[in-house]
Amino acid sequence: MVVLLCGGYAVGAALGWGTPAVALFMGDFGLAAAALAACLSCLWHARTVSGRARPAWVLFAGSSAMVAAGNGVWGWYEVVLRQPVPRLSAADFCFLLFAPLAIVGLLVLANRPVNKAGWICLGLDAWLIGGSLVTLTWSLALARTAEWDGRSTPRVALSLAYPVFDILLVSMVLALHFRRFRGSRPAVNTAIGALAVTVLCDALFTSPMLREHYHSGQILDAGWFAGSMLQAYAPWVGGRSGARGGTRGDHPRRRSAGTFAALTPYLAAGVCTLAILIDLLDGRKIDRVMLFTGCTVALVLVVRQGIMLLDNIALTRELAEAENHFRSLVQGSSDVIMIAAPSGVLRYVSPAAKGVYARDAEEMIGTELASHIHPDDLGRVLHEVRRFLAAPPEQEPATRIECRIRSGDGGWLNVESSVNRYQGGLIFNSRDVTERVRLQAQLQHNASHDPLTDLPNRALFTERVGQALSGRRADDGQAAVLYIDLDGFKAVNDTVGHQAGDELLIQAARRLSESVRAGDTAARLGGDEFAALICGGADELGVREQQILEIAERLRITLSEPYTVTCGTTGHGRSSGSHGQPGTTQVRVAASIGVAFAAPGVTPAELMRNADLAMYRAKSNGKNRVELYAPAMQADVTRRAELAGRLGSALRNNEFTLLHQPVVDLETGRVAAVEALARWRSAQGILFTPDEFVRLTDPRADRGTEHAEVTRWTLEAAVELAAGRHRAGHHVPVAVRVPVGRLLGRDLPPAVVESLLERYHLPPDALLVEITEHDPRVCLDELERRLVALRTAGVRIALDASGAGFSGMAALRRLPVDVLRLDRSFTEGLVESARLYKITAGLLRIARELGVRTVADGVDRPEQVVALREMGCTHGQGLAFAGPLDEPRLHGALARGAFPVPRRPEPAVATATGVPLTVGLSGPGRQRQR
Repeated sequence: MVVLLCGGYAVGAALGWGTPAVALFMGDFGLAAAALAACLSCLWHARTVSGRARPAWVLFAGSSAMVAAGNGVWGWYEVVLRQPVPRLSAADFCFLLFAPLAIVGLLVLANRPVNKAGWICLGLDAWLIGGSLVTLTWSLALARTAEWDGRSTPRVALSLAYPVFDILLVSMVLALHFRRFRGSRPAVNTAIGALAVTVLCDALFTSPMLREHYHSGQILDAGWFAGSMLQAYAPWVGGRSGARGGTRGDHPRRRSAGTFAALTPYLAAGVCTLAILIDLLDGRKIDRVMLFTGCTVALVLVVRQGIMLLDNIALTRELAEAENHFRSLVQGSSDVIMIAAPSGVLRYVSPAAKGVYARDAEEMIGTELASHIHPDDLGRVLHEVRRFLAAPPEQEPATRIECRIRSGDGGWLNVESSVNRYQGGLIFNSRDVTERVRLQAQLQHNASHDPLTDLPNRALFTERVGQALSGRRADDGQAAVLYIDLDGFKAVNDTVGHQAGDELLIQAARRLSESVRAGDTAARLGGDEFAALICGGADELGVREQQILEIAERLRITLSEPYTVTCGTTGHGRSSGSHGQPGTTQVRVAASIGVAFAAPGVTPAELMRNADLAMYRAKSNGKNRVELYAPAMQADVTRRAELAGRLGSALRNNEFTLLHQPVVDLETGRVAAVEALARWRSAQGILFTPDEFVRLTDPRADRGTEHAEVTRWTLEAAVELAAGRHRAGHHVPVAVRVPVGRLLGRDLPPAVVESLLERYHLPPDALLVEITEHDPRVCLDELERRLVALRTAGVRIALDASGAGFSGMAALRRLPVDVLRLDRSFTEGLVESARLYKITAGLLRIARELGVRTVADGVDRPEQVVALREMGCTHGQGLAFAGPLDEPRLHGALARGAFPVPRRPEPAVATATGVPLTVGLSGPGRQRQR
């Protein structure tokens, strides 16, 4: 549009616009309209920019407004008033203000010098250019313009002001053209071009020959019109071309611009000299103005060169200092700095290569960079370098590459390099990160492996199960998971020590790893639980299952073989083990293994859960066996979980009741105590004991919560009912069974028991705490401390001698026991088994020698009563006297005071055959005699 408008105006001016009236109108108001358009365009652009660019464009708008006003005044005289324009009018002052506003706008827009020397050089450059132009124009035209010819002084000054301001504007344009500007450089360049066109037309108009024959509408107006239209177009050039970043072609232009800027003072001096030579060749006398201007230009040139010389000396010194500084940094840096040519040849290697790579830097210079990179990393490095070089520098100025570099000892170092472009090649800033890479690898290994056995942990095992089920390989989907638990491992920890337990786990992990195939995975899931992932096998399901079961059985046998572990020493310094080398012993554990096969749609978590269920089924069926998962196991787990939830709701809904079974003196039949027995009444009216119900729940679940709640409820209810009986006059102690885990935990500390006794006002000696549920992990020291606290408070202690754990001789010797309780395993079959008779009799004899009372449970038949009394057992409990009684029936039994006690009948002697005959109950080891 600008080109068409300017071309159309030029054609119209060349043809005279058809009529003189049209020529006058277009020469005056046409130029005013073009200048007004430039003013409005600059003002509109000033609203869209910020910073120092905004006032610069406002000043450009004011400059164009002055041109529009001057042409408007000129048109008012010529077109409206139809009279010549006065020699001195308002239009002259408007045209005169055009240049100062434009000069100030350029100064605002250009970057300011950073120091005084820069400001001085800027002023000197402006005078060099201005002085040379003044000299040239004075020689050509201004000398004649300055002649008075009878004109007034203001008129002469005004005539000289036009070219002087134009010369000053041209000087500033040339001086500032090669400096950076705020905002869009294309827009500023276009504005400078518009000002240059306007100044050129002003210079032509200043010529006396053109001015004497000038009238509005001539071809010279086309130049002014083009300058205004370019000024109107200038603000919008940057929106299109300035939006993009600099291109690679900018650098040569910057270098050429810098070269031309450096030659500008000499060109100005040459122009000044040329003007003086023109006058000399024409035979004219050198004017004083030209002589003064030429001398000042020469002096300014000398001063400027002196300033530049001093500035260059300072810059050279700073450059040398900076070079030495950076050379010291590079040579003293612990990082290796290498510069590679575009061909890949190393042109520079810093001395740090000796300490990092164990290689001399001189030996590496001139070699190919690729020859030092590990072959496995070379392709990746080349790909990254090509990608980096193809990327635009302004978008990606640097990149980072990590690879392995050959060291002087023949090994490989992990190196991290920061890569930058440098003179067509690359500069590498490299550091040794071998230790960091090793640490990262070790941390990653530790995060996915068990620290004790170095087998994959649960997370890695689950990941590999997922990979086996993903279907990426031909045999995927034919996987099986073996879930393994070591039976009896806790006993090894408690009897031999935790160090021996750790050694056993390490040996078990080694056996497991050696027993699986190369493509299979063995893992430790935690504690004494292991797992194995078996992949592949026969295509037929039955054959594959048989193969997996054979592998599982072989693993069970392997893991069940004896282990030789380190054990502690006795007080005499001898090994506590009876086998193996001194300081070692042999221990045995068994393995319960659950097997689950992958099925379509099964997830890794589900497959491992199925194997876990099968393993617990193996443990519940007797341990040391292999079980195959069946879908019914999951249904059984669901049912058990439901029953466990019902147990919790039964406690909250008071569905539990408390029964009591009398403990009878076997000599007198008197009720010596009662045992509290908790019962749960189901919705069907069935009474369950807590142990019976908990056995129905999930065997994998932690039953501590249910046991704790039932035990605490039983203890509190028993104390409350015993206190009521005590107030009623029945001073009979109550016995409450407390699992040893509850007694050692935070559920029932001695303070809780004492607070219950105080709350219900029950004497401490009326409570008998019976320890049950033996556990080999129990710490006898802590148990003794808590029992002593209860004994000190007055509570009596009973020990359940069910044959294992702390019921051995050490427990009887250390624990403060008042009563030793024999469970049904000692009373059932007592009359029939001579071996059991001897075992029970021996245990009762030990208790008697220790001064401990004894109570036998499960005394259901009269002959058991007779046998136990003869062995020395003092008390019994069972159906031979009474079963569990509710509270009213218990009060009746206590009111009666005693139960009838079975006695051995007197022997009857028969003499019919003359042979004595003994008839009656015979104990074990006796025969009926005839």
